[in-house]
Amino acid sequence: MFVVEEKASVVKFIFVTGGVLSSVGKGIVTSSIGKMLQARGFKVTVIKVDPYVNVDAGTMNPYMHGEVFVTDDGGETDLDLGWYERFLDLNLSKENNITTGQIYQAVIEKERKGNFLGRCVQIVPHVTNEIKNRIRKVARKSKVDVVLTECGGTVGDIEGLPFLEAIRQMRLEEGYDNTLYVHVALVPILDVTGEMKTKPLQHSVNELRRIGIQPDIIVARCRKMIDSEALRKIALFGTIPREAVFCSYNVKTIYQVPLILDKQGMGDFVCERLKLPKRQPEMGEWESFVNAILKPKHEVKIALVGKYAGLADSYVSMSEALRHGGAKCRTSVTIEYIEAERFEEDPGELALLKDFDGVFVPYGFGKRGTEGKIKAIQFARENNIPFLGVCFGFQLAVVEFARNMCGLKDANSTEINPDTPHPVIDLMPEQKDIKYKGATMRLGAHKIVIKPETLAHRLYKAEEIYERHRHRFEVNIEYRKILEDEGLVFSGTSPDRRRMEILELPNHYFFFASQFHGEFKSRPGRPDPEYYGFVKACLDRKLGKLKPEF
Repeated sequence: MFVVEEKASVVKFIFVTGGVLSSVGKGIVTSSIGKMLQARGFKVTVIKVDPYVNVDAGTMNPYMHGEVFVTDDGGETDLDLGWYERFLDLNLSKENNITTGQIYQAVIEKERKGNFLGRCVQIVPHVTNEIKNRIRKVARKSKVDVVLTECGGTVGDIEGLPFLEAIRQMRLEEGYDNTLYVHVALVPILDVTGEMKTKPLQHSVNELRRIGIQPDIIVARCRKMIDSEALRKIALFGTIPREAVFCSYNVKTIYQVPLILDKQGMGDFVCERLKLPKRQPEMGEWESFVNAILKPKHEVKIALVGKYAGLADSYVSMSEALRHGGAKCRTSVTIEYIEAERFEEDPGELALLKDFDGVFVPYGFGKRGTEGKIKAIQFARENNIPFLGVCFGFQLAVVEFARNMCGLKDANSTEINPDTPHPVIDLMPEQKDIKYKGATMRLGAHKIVIKPETLAHRLYKAEEIYERHRHRFEVNIEYRKILEDEGLVFSGTSPDRRRMEILELPNHYFFFASQFHGEFKSRPGRPDPEYYGFVKACLDRKLGKLKPEF
């Protein structure tokens, strides 16, 4: 007997907007809707629309925008794509992040080529058509049942209006049964009275309506579950039934959000509204992962020594990768973000690192905080504290080893000191004639060959891996022998062995660093090996084990 797989007859489009203020949690709500649909057997993909004029996120300061998430195909995208990939276990493309810069660049290029000869090029229809075409292109290429599109910013932002107009038009073109509008807005609670105030959300919905969009679902973002009176007001003034109002309230881990929204009935409501086949969700694996986070058996403390420590979103993928590793070990990971400059101003402060189970030095650009990071790496190495370095952390581990173990005084990266006598880290040859900064780094997934009988081989359990990169500088091959003669092991390289990708110190409890960004491929229940290995080493050392057990 053959079983015919149930599939949606046409592609469905879900659009998620936000109001009152930015960073209200649209990305997590979008990811959670995708998760609820996946749990019901539907194939989904997600698009992030960003109204800024930058072509991509690659040239933005992490302090302003948070981390830059890198896709397999080398896209430098908004950090929300990282949440989509983690929640949905997808490998997205650069095409899944649409910006104003891309749209206007494409429209102007078409105008210059003469595609619009005789016509006045306008926001409507030319810009809005470009936006709709890109959304539909992703739908065609991914061959999914449902496309979720998160609109960045807040309703009422002038730069977001063309995107809202485009999704308004898609309701007319795709049909009511094939489009769904979800609006996420803040419901603050007054400290003095403890009262939930729905008025900001009401104003946000009114602004959305003024643009021509009536939300089908409203998600109230609140510190705690909204009460019946707040729900009644939101439904009444939002002009939607009460069963279309949901609440994303504060939880111990954001991975609970799909579970709490599904428990409120959101998954079933979305399917019913879009006329998707009714199916029972299968959330067993996800619940097991969440339980591993909520009910840990152990705890480790990790010092993240960086230069963007003032904004945790600068390291969001790294922090989540550490938590993924912790969940596999049934271990709670507490991360303290420490500004590297602190160790430059007072080297005596390095002693505080003894209070941590591990030291982590992440990516970074520019001179500020560099010497503080190098001092932290040296302290971890000399005190046998588990250490993990990623990207710039990998490069500075080479600098520290060259200075203090190889006797190369003033060794440095030419990014920091172009006149260093020992450029152990140097600009990649193909980067030397590049003048444009946008999308010109070594980006995306590249093949790495792993040396047998090394820590890297034990962690990855493979001789070849593909990992995502984002860098211009690399280990200067001329110094490789000097470094290796003093005990540094390059256990991962490019296939031609000219690029150093992984380093380790065999005689250290755990000293590991990578040029690539393993965090971008880390998933709940399937942590990235270098992050898992680091957390496991931190735990094993704390438990008094003579060496880490992988």
